[in-house]
Amino acid sequence: MSKVAIRINSADIVAVALQPLTKGTTVTLEAMDNVPEVTVTLQEDITAGHKFALRDIKKDEPIIKYGYPIGAAKEEIKTGFHVHTHNIHTLLSEKFEYSYNEANAKKAYDDWYKETESLRKNVPTVKVYKRPDGRVGSRNEIWIVPLVGCVNKISETLANWANGKFLGGEPSPKEDGGLEGVFTWTHPYGCSQMGGDKETTAVILSDLVKHPNAGGVLVVSLGCEENNIPYFKQFLGEYDENRVKFMTTQDFQNELEEGKKLLTELVDYVSKFKREEAPLSEVVLGMKCGGSDGMSGITANALIGRICDAMTGMGGKVMLTEVPEMFGAEQMLMNRCVDKNRFDSTVKLINGFKDYYARHNQVCYENPSPGNKAGGITTLEDKSLGCVQKGGKAPVTGVLKYGERLTEKGLTLLEGPGNDIVSTTDMTAAGANIILFSTGRGTPLGAPVPTVKIATNHPLAEKKSGWIDFDAARLLDEPSDSVRDALLKQICDIVSGRLQTKNEQNGYREIAIFKDGVTL
Repeated sequence: MSKVAIRINSADIVAVALQPLTKGTTVTLEAMDNVPEVTVTLQEDITAGHKFALRDIKKDEPIIKYGYPIGAAKEEIKTGFHVHTHNIHTLLSEKFEYSYNEANAKKAYDDWYKETESLRKNVPTVKVYKRPDGRVGSRNEIWIVPLVGCVNKISETLANWANGKFLGGEPSPKEDGGLEGVFTWTHPYGCSQMGGDKETTAVILSDLVKHPNAGGVLVVSLGCEENNIPYFKQFLGEYDENRVKFMTTQDFQNELEEGKKLLTELVDYVSKFKREEAPLSEVVLGMKCGGSDGMSGITANALIGRICDAMTGMGGKVMLTEVPEMFGAEQMLMNRCVDKNRFDSTVKLINGFKDYYARHNQVCYENPSPGNKAGGITTLEDKSLGCVQKGGKAPVTGVLKYGERLTEKGLTLLEGPGNDIVSTTDMTAAGANIILFSTGRGTPLGAPVPTVKIATNHPLAEKKSGWIDFDAARLLDEPSDSVRDALLKQICDIVSGRLQTKNEQNGYREIAIFKDGVTL
């Protein structure tokens, strides 16, 4: 690695250490955008991912990183000193006025369109499962969906039996086609819920039933729960009886034998599907970060942003969620809304989540986590500005409420919290075939769909090779286009069944549903 530190934007008054730096080290930041080269002698040890001052900073002066404020100085900070939680405070508040400039939005669109022109002419092809509703699946699995937590263990028992009987206990994707695995999405909900929570559970589970990665689905009910089959079918709507089977366990003397019978029917149905060639733009991409550090916005999220630009440039569908981790960076996204209606929807998205915090008597800026801070992230603005790098330069073409399914081409903002399991479930329910998940601290978490773990730094990629699929710190050593293309190829291999993600290899898949109400 030739660079030891980086100034991300020419307007920045802090730089980020790319490796551990000791007190007394002299660091030179190269000239950029007509801003001259600057040389700084460090006055303290600086941990990788952490910031140091490029000039003297006055008390209460905004701290600029990514070209935007990440907070303000609590005290005077001299050149070369560590800039972090001990000397910065947030500038966020519950209410903020947003503005939309149509001319600036059009320029942002034109710039993105020009930059992605070559990608539109060279769209890669993948081999996927084409579904009757026009969507595609990156996997051809049977999903068992419990309607209530009481039948979780029954569902797990059935999934284990089916994988053992039909796949020798080793579910995996296949390049040609056929059954690739049987999985169940256990959860503790479906009963003792009131109002919105009860409905939300039914909505998310119906989204999973409809998901194109599931060639067949077994819906398992207890029978006396609030989210019973007749209630659930109101949210599910029309369905193919060959693809979706229902079982109420209280109706059968031996529910396991009935479940095995229904699964055998589904295996016969699902096994007939074969992979077919389609453009990569038919695949729906979700983007997520978790266990972030000070390198996230520089490497992994920036790389995902380049994938976002590529996918949207090809005419694909991409979604970005984690609304609380847009706070402090939301205007960047609003500036790229393709019209005033999308801007207004984005404002409602942001303010709606702030109101959610207020209803629970919580401040909207109680973030980042201890792990984030240890990795160099100081304030929520700092975290958010790094988080939204995943959106690249793509125009915002859609805004979805929690539980809605993605239909718009381009970049869509999806309502949802920052919590890793809830947000990956949210994107899966919205229709993501694959999720790019950046991490600086490391996490083994996986969604129901292939979840590509992208490390922000070399040490994490090396230490946790059993979790990590791609090392984005290559951006510091290699041309950015070649790193982007390498990740695009890996995405194509995963989607086409030629490669498993680490979460698939490990069997790490789970769901969680957003809850905002009373438990009886």
